[in-house]
Amino acid sequence: MAGVAALASGALTTSLVLPATATPDRPSRSSATPVLANLFEWNWPSVAKECTTQLGPAGYAGVQVAPPQDSTKRTELGNGSDAVLHPWWEVYQPVSYALTSRMGTEAQFTAMVKTCRAAGVKVYVDAVINHMTGQGTTSYGGRSHTKYSYPGLYAPSDFHRHPTSCPVPPASGSSDRMGSIRDFNDYRQVWNCELVGLSDLNTGSPAVRAKLAGYLNKLLSYGVSGFRVDAAKHVSQTDLAAIQSRLRRTVDGTRPYFALEVGAGSPGRISPAAYTGLGQVLGFDYTTALFNAFKSYDDGQKPRNDGNIGSLAVFGEASGLLPSANELVFVQNHDTERNGSSLNYKDPNNLIATHFMLAYPYGTPQVYSGFTWDTDTNQSPPSDANGFVTDTDCASSAWNCTVQDRGVKGMVGFHNRVGQAPVRNWYDDGANLIAFSRGNVGFFATNNETAATTVTVRTGLPRGTYCDVVHGVKRGGTCSGPIVRVNANGTASIRVGPYDSVAFTRSDRL
Repeated sequence: MAGVAALASGALTTSLVLPATATPDRPSRSSATPVLANLFEWNWPSVAKECTTQLGPAGYAGVQVAPPQDSTKRTELGNGSDAVLHPWWEVYQPVSYALTSRMGTEAQFTAMVKTCRAAGVKVYVDAVINHMTGQGTTSYGGRSHTKYSYPGLYAPSDFHRHPTSCPVPPASGSSDRMGSIRDFNDYRQVWNCELVGLSDLNTGSPAVRAKLAGYLNKLLSYGVSGFRVDAAKHVSQTDLAAIQSRLRRTVDGTRPYFALEVGAGSPGRISPAAYTGLGQVLGFDYTTALFNAFKSYDDGQKPRNDGNIGSLAVFGEASGLLPSANELVFVQNHDTERNGSSLNYKDPNNLIATHFMLAYPYGTPQVYSGFTWDTDTNQSPPSDANGFVTDTDCASSAWNCTVQDRGVKGMVGFHNRVGQAPVRNWYDDGANLIAFSRGNVGFFATNNETAATTVTVRTGLPRGTYCDVVHGVKRGGTCSGPIVRVNANGTASIRVGPYDSVAFTRSDRL
């Protein structure tokens, strides 16, 4: 990533592009926060190909990849609500830290990291360090295990267990004898009891910390630049800081970047704000705000909308979100798209919400691309008979490749070109059409309705003819898509299609 800034906590820092020195209306490329991609459960050859053919050329600065460690392997169908062979969540139940996973081998992983870095795309790993398994006896790497016993790695004494560590007994009549979290607002339970029956590592143990740091350091030695820490809320700040202190620098000489999964809604020691000294936190508050503004529903006959994106006139820190530098933001991730707390690929306004995220200056934006699912949210990613994920085919309906969308890629370029230029010239119709400029560098408009709208607005840009980057590419003096003519007074008549956007920057002037 071009340019470096640091978030500090004592002797610890996490490096990411968060500059504060660019002149607002004359940003350089390095003044933009990096745009990251999240290729959820894509296999390693597919990630490598995407870095070279799509992410690097489009201006994505990094990619988050699935947990690469060996994990439990379901060999029989479950029952009830999870009756799926090889559900996606298997990869979040580690068996060992060997890099043999559903996504490929260690050699394929290291080749992917090298290929992505050569394309200018840094790699960030989804790291599962809070727990091991809650079920299963066999792993994708062929390792036998039982809950609390992982030969050559962990023994039962390496886990938080009731009554020694977990402060509450199991619920009456429960088959769980170790103690699961019953009050998610009690930090003692959140840190020391089991999350949905997963064997909870004693991250306060020096031996456990050493093994976790050893795993992360191996990834860093292969060229990984940082981590998205799964279930970080369930590890105390003291334990996380101790693990971070054991980590080597990245191959670029910086401290590794951390994005911490800390869900909103809990108080005090387990609130997102309480973890910001250790890295960025996942912006669930941001995701909820976008969902509430853009949300739509289908009455069974035609799409209808009950959102109001005009409410985004007051947004970001002004609307109660954490400071921008503290959040990794997204329209959805693999959890929120399945639990109904965000938009997902099935929503007609999913793409324009992504456009807005890339147009509005808040947080470090991450564009999510996973696989499609019907009604069963446990559904496996496309895989072979043994559960190994097959190559991503974006021409297939089985995959959702938002990172490749023409308009999204155009907005990645827009984001990179406008840098830290401020929001100016805000316009909304009181409902679902909004427009604003980024200083005098760029202009964006989006329409969250089922019908096209034409409006005359102030763009903040000088007179000229501009290429709309949501629908076209400037090549020399021509545009492959629609154009917008800005008048001498800086206004323009903008037609925005249904669930569509228009955007251009000074660089897109013909």
